[in-house]
Amino acid sequence: MSDTSLFVFSEELLAYKFNDEHPFNQRRLTLTLDLLKKHHAIRDDQIIKPRMATDEELELIHDRHYVNAVRLAGEGKLSTEKAVNYGLGTEDTPIFPKMHEASALLVGGTLTAVDAVMTGQSLHALNLGGGLHHGFRGKASGFCIYNDSSVAIKYLQKKYGARVLYVDTDAHHGDGVQWSFYDDPDVCTLSIHETGRYLFPGTGTINERGQGKGYGFSFNIPVDAFTEDDSWIDCYEAAFREVIEYFKPDVILTQNGADSHYYDPLTHLSATMKIYREIPRLAHELAHQYCHGRWIAVGGGGYDIWRVVPRAWSRVWLEMTDNDLSGPLSKEWIASWQPESPVPLPQEWDDMEDMYEPIPRKPEITEKNALTLEKALYPIRSSRKTSASNEHS
Repeated sequence: MSDTSLFVFSEELLAYKFNDEHPFNQRRLTLTLDLLKKHHAIRDDQIIKPRMATDEELELIHDRHYVNAVRLAGEGKLSTEKAVNYGLGTEDTPIFPKMHEASALLVGGTLTAVDAVMTGQSLHALNLGGGLHHGFRGKASGFCIYNDSSVAIKYLQKKYGARVLYVDTDAHHGDGVQWSFYDDPDVCTLSIHETGRYLFPGTGTINERGQGKGYGFSFNIPVDAFTEDDSWIDCYEAAFREVIEYFKPDVILTQNGADSHYYDPLTHLSATMKIYREIPRLAHELAHQYCHGRWIAVGGGGYDIWRVVPRAWSRVWLEMTDNDLSGPLSKEWIASWQPESPVPLPQEWDDMEDMYEPIPRKPEITEKNALTLEKALYPIRSSRKTSASNEHS
């Protein structure tokens, strides 16, 4: 294992908890870290504690009245009427005690990762507690109170003068981050997600390309429901390679939602662990090719916390540390957690080939995704053709 990577974690990150029945369950962090430890794939000196984001840092993105409302809500001092105006106290984003502190710590965790990478303390840094990409300037949305990625990008710009490429592979569109930088030519957002036709938040079409000076720096690849590994990877690889060559960032920030998997209860995609090998592999390669290795990664969605998230998120860390584990999962890890798991835990790092029935529309879905990709990347490809023809003329 190389020593070029840091893993942001403390038990306090588990305080971001809506209730026992809520699908967003940060116990995923414990399960993932324990899996890595049981495989001797992480050392204690590679783990760093998150710090709390300050109000000033939160207000790089969020309205101060909203930050104050979150604080009051967590103290039980915000009226129901005011809470709903801020997206708080809803079914998706219920109020819980000390929610400001818990949310600010998740943001601070991502800022801890940013500082580690940008000061040269490490080449790569991972904050799986982050990735809350639906938070807006003055409103909570989709399980997200503060938007740590948006704050981190603004922080990267302000403190380090960096051009940032944000790549979001969550099954849900990274709407909050996209809209935060929709008119900013120094931030490029790329989101590959399930089409919003049937899935929250319903945005992320190929026509959302940015506005004003930011036009041409927002890319969306909305793949069809039931998309499988090969089609998904084709879209991801082509989009990532072409967008990074076009934008040439100083640093990459990846959001690693693990909810595109077939087992995920909230989405309709049919991916397997195969994509969760490819996602960090390509990010790692391109970070070294374009950004001197600078790569910050966060978590995100992922609602099968037993069978999918620990393996998928472990892959990000394993890739960062050049550790290619495969074969059986730790028997000790399985024995530790099986009594609590409502489903049989996986036995291997990779999924079985025949884990689900064949998708009858596979050729149609694959063709549709290829067409979506072509349309989404049209601005880059057409500008390349124009440049080439100008050179020849």
